[in-house]
Amino acid sequence: MDGETACQQGCRTQICRIRVAYDRAAGFKKNELKPHLSKYWKIPPEGSAAFVAYMEDVLEVYHMPYDPNYPVVCMDESCKQMIGEVREPIPCAPGRPVRVDDEYVRNGVAEIFVEVEPLAGKRHVTVTEHRTKKDWALQIKQMLDERYSDAIKVRLVMDNLNTHNIASLYETFEPKQARHLAERLDIHYTPKHGSWLNMAEIELSVLKGQCLDCRIPDMATMQTQVTAWEIDRNNSAKKISWQFTTPDARIKLKHLYPKL
Repeated sequence: MDGETACQQGCRTQICRIRVAYDRAAGFKKNELKPHLSKYWKIPPEGSAAFVAYMEDVLEVYHMPYDPNYPVVCMDESCKQMIGEVREPIPCAPGRPVRVDDEYVRNGVAEIFVEVEPLAGKRHVTVTEHRTKKDWALQIKQMLDERYSDAIKVRLVMDNLNTHNIASLYETFEPKQARHLAERLDIHYTPKHGSWLNMAEIELSVLKGQCLDCRIPDMATMQTQVTAWEIDRNNSAKKISWQFTTPDARIKLKHLYPKL
């Protein structure tokens, strides 16, 4: 305004900025907006023939009757940061929880392979240092040779990570052995953005909540803990009852199907 000094104009500008900031904050509070928070979602593309084709294939596999000669096995991987203590935690006491120092040491990352047979209530967990094509191929061989040696073919459900393919077997084993392992697999891939279709993710979530929700310092300790969890869960034969069907998908996820 006319006659205002530079100082007065600066004060007026600052007051306006404060009012705008206050109004914005009040608006966020009034509308419960939290711009500092975010959530990540698996959002499949609409009208995707590829998505629904893979989805329906997996759903059909899930509703096949149990057959020990052709077991359905779901596989997935995850990682876990190994954390060491700088100071020993103070044990709990009546009315007081364990006290853990907020300072810690990073000891690298462990890779966790989980396989689950939903209809049999069986699962297996392995901890490795890496998650390469060779690591996946070794997991497949161990699964077929040790846990499903009597099965004719394993119906394997997993995501389409670049390590999850028959070529990984040929990069790890001699051709004759790789072919033998491949012939005992019937692979079914979940669609991209459709990891929720893999029942191994359910098991991973349970594993993280019951076993890995704490500081674990090294590979040996982690393998000991997940093995104990695996034994306990297998002894209780916890099965997964998958209810979502292809007819359900065609109704509830209609927007994902191509419009003809």
